Amino acid sequence: MTAAKLTTIITYLEMKERPTRPPAPTPSGRKLALIRAVPPTVAFSRFLYNTVGWPWWWYERKLKSDAELGAIVQDPKFETYVLYLEGTPAGFFEIDRRQSEIVELAYFGLMPEFVGQRLGPYLMDQAIETAWTGPPAPKRVWVNTCDMDHPKALSMYQRAGFVAYDRRVKEFDDPRPAGLVPQGPQPNR
Repeated sequence: MTAAKLTTIITYLEMKERPTRPPAPTPSGRKLALIRAVPPTVAFSRFLYNTVGWPWWWYERKLKSDAELGAIVQDPKFETYVLYLEGTPAGFFEIDRRQSEIVELAYFGLMPEFVGQRLGPYLMDQAIETAWTGPPAPKRVWVNTCDMDHPKALSMYQRAGFVAYDRRVKEFDDPRPAGLVPQGPQPNR
């Protein structure tokens, strides 16, 4: 039986220089820690990805074997940073430096319980600052998002200084029958 096909619109964004705007304020009155996992275990990487991405249908890494995923997340040029709030993981971002002077903000997000607590802009600024910190100093930092992501994702990237440079329609097999994503309609549809 052939899987049903779904579509999404992917927006690609970039920065060609480090932003000069003032950073978002650090959320006050809360104990925050941003810690790099060096290297993250595959299980921890899957926990972050699955927990943050479940509502937004992140499923592609679920199709990778532990060896395949480990080759990515445990590469010395691939960085995982975890935001902790009062000792609990609240979100994460990944910086991919495997292309010489081009840095990708590979994944970014908050755990569902922490969305709406003003942690997103703070974490985004930390991700951007980390991406622009070499060596080597990048010439470009890029990210992508799609219309199934959090409704404010695209506008947050743009407010942070990213500029859209391409949009593409992607067709993919419906991941619901395999249990890779929640049942029900696609996010933001």
